[in-house]
Amino acid sequence: MQIKAFLLSISFWAIAVPVTAAGEVGAAEGGLTERMMLLALQLGIIIFATRIGKWGFQSMKLPGVLGELVSGIVIGPFALGGLRFPGLPHGVFPLADPLTPIAPELQAFGAVAAIILLFDAGLETDLKLLMRYSVAGALVGVGGVVVTFITGAWITAVMSPHILGMPLPLSHPICLFMGVVSTATSVGITARVLSEKRKLDSPEGVTILSAAIVDDVLGIIMLAVVLGIASASMGDDSVHWGQLARIGVKALGVWLLASAFGILASRRIGALLKWVHEPVAIALMALGLALILGAVFEQAGLAMIIGAYVMGVSLSQTDIRHLIREHLSPIYAFFVPIFFCISGMQINIPAILSPSVLLFGVTFTGVGILAKVLGCGLPSLLANFNVLGAMRIGAGMVPRGEVGLIIAAIGASISLSADGQPLPPQLFATVVFMVMCNTLLAPPVLSWLMAIPRHGTRHEVDEDADRKRVAYTLASEAMATFYREKLREVFEEEGFYWHCIDRETQLYQLRRNTIIIDLVQRQAELCFGVQPSDIGLVRTMMIEANAAFANTLQALQQPFDARVLGQGILDGNESEVPPSFSLAETLTQRHIKMELAGRTKTAVYEELLDLLCECGDIPDRAAAREAIWEREEKMSTALEAGIAIPHGKTDTISKLVCVIGISKDGVDCDSLDGAPSRIFVMTLSPKTRLGPHLQFMSTITQLLNPSGRTSILEAQSAAEVLTYLTHQTAPGTRRLFGTSP
Repeated sequence: MQIKAFLLSISFWAIAVPVTAAGEVGAAEGGLTERMMLLALQLGIIIFATRIGKWGFQSMKLPGVLGELVSGIVIGPFALGGLRFPGLPHGVFPLADPLTPIAPELQAFGAVAAIILLFDAGLETDLKLLMRYSVAGALVGVGGVVVTFITGAWITAVMSPHILGMPLPLSHPICLFMGVVSTATSVGITARVLSEKRKLDSPEGVTILSAAIVDDVLGIIMLAVVLGIASASMGDDSVHWGQLARIGVKALGVWLLASAFGILASRRIGALLKWVHEPVAIALMALGLALILGAVFEQAGLAMIIGAYVMGVSLSQTDIRHLIREHLSPIYAFFVPIFFCISGMQINIPAILSPSVLLFGVTFTGVGILAKVLGCGLPSLLANFNVLGAMRIGAGMVPRGEVGLIIAAIGASISLSADGQPLPPQLFATVVFMVMCNTLLAPPVLSWLMAIPRHGTRHEVDEDADRKRVAYTLASEAMATFYREKLREVFEEEGFYWHCIDRETQLYQLRRNTIIIDLVQRQAELCFGVQPSDIGLVRTMMIEANAAFANTLQALQQPFDARVLGQGILDGNESEVPPSFSLAETLTQRHIKMELAGRTKTAVYEELLDLLCECGDIPDRAAAREAIWEREEKMSTALEAGIAIPHGKTDTISKLVCVIGISKDGVDCDSLDGAPSRIFVMTLSPKTRLGPHLQFMSTITQLLNPSGRTSILEAQSAAEVLTYLTHQTAPGTRRLFGTSP
């Protein structure tokens, strides 16, 4: 994978050089046309670079977003992007300014991407789960947030003279922002480990998942407060603790009021969007609401991303939550990698390789890990967990992953100080270092702790009584799949929204207003997870699906006459379009028998099988015979107009084989039109390998048009038949494309 990515990057830059010859100006100068040309070129390069970076890091079992960020470092203005090319004397990504190195056009794309990112995060927030496990989750989540926030801000303030060359007070927005970065938790990494250990529904697993939601919500609230402080401190870095408290209360108040109003009005908002009926339009209008609310929040002194998150949380309470996410996924896939790539472009590699920055990265990472373990582990001791359970929870909350990168990237794109500068690149690089270390260290430690054969709780915990399991075992997996699809139709007719959570495990979720039903198909079993009050609904839906199945069985008792499908297949006129499959490598004169001795269908087919054996094309005659007759039992392969094409598939051969036989008198083979068959084409192809079976069938029916049939029946030797079928005659005398003889 790494070699593939390297070769792709080399070829990509080789293509980029000649394209840049369209202009002679950089991004900072020249007209609008030149700037738009450069923007198009930059976006194209970013798309390729982020995909390559994501593939490379995923192959190393690291978060893909980390690869997108590193790709930005590689192609950014401080690296390859600053190299001069013919036509672009300032480089593909010219350095706009040492402090804000990215052009305004790309910054605008990054701002929109951040809104989409936070809107999606809001849609993903499960407030019901947050309330359901509010005690243990709140203890762990709040403890982790408080401890990591304080330690993150404090260590930044202590080491700021060595990193930034100037001391920063603890109340400075940059210190507070680094504290917010420390609070992040990437539950996806932990969930993967718990899933592999089959501990996702264990007390530790449930607590970690619920605490991560508390962690995310509190992190967004604190981010809103810090951004409000940063906005209020523009022009004056000396924000005192009293002012800081007033600004924080104001920002928190605006956030809570907007969130409460959005949640209370969520059903009305959802009903308004559903009035459109078109799923794509619903998703786009929801994104439009997020953009509008983001602008309102920016005007109110908070960041646009907070408004987008609030709109996402509001719509997460509706039954169109998953519909919006699914139909916005292409937009998300386009914009969000651009956001991370742009964030990476702002990192100046030479500036962050100094010993002081590396020392700060190690210190910040070590303190952050210790703060998470203690801040999340110690409070869990108050929620029926023992020391082992507390260690598991603490280790599970350590990974920052893409969440930490998202928050840091937001800081790199907005103003955090009085002079309007964003998060310094040294601190951004520290976050990247921390994420890499956490991603590499936390999973093996958590896996080792979960493998210890002891309970993590002081007392046995009862199973969750809120959800009930209702399972139905069908006769076969095919029948279960049929029932599942019928259930989808029935549920959707009742106003439910059907969402596929994981296609590999066939896990689905059905939502309508406050009703949530989980469905998983395990081969022939359909298993539902429902509230006790919804069990009757599931049983009713299964009865409706069974009625649909009965109707289908009744319809199958009067099947469509399959013979109609084959009629007319050989009546086409001669075409100037050449056949799609060449018979020259498949047929020789040995493969053609001019006079078949058999006078019955069975005798003719056995004779053709013998011919295949004589030509050395089939090593196992019994397997070939079984394949031919297995297909023949389904439906006769004798078509109309005197043509029969017996065929089958078997893995005893490695390529398509074919023989042809001719019976001038004809043989009754139960053809579509009832006429005797005179031209027989027997073919076998591999069963499990990709082969040209369909191309062969298309070609042979094209060749056996009315003039082709006449040519073959009037031929005097196998050589003439072969010449016609393999197109070896001169163009002017080809009977295939000429008139009938």
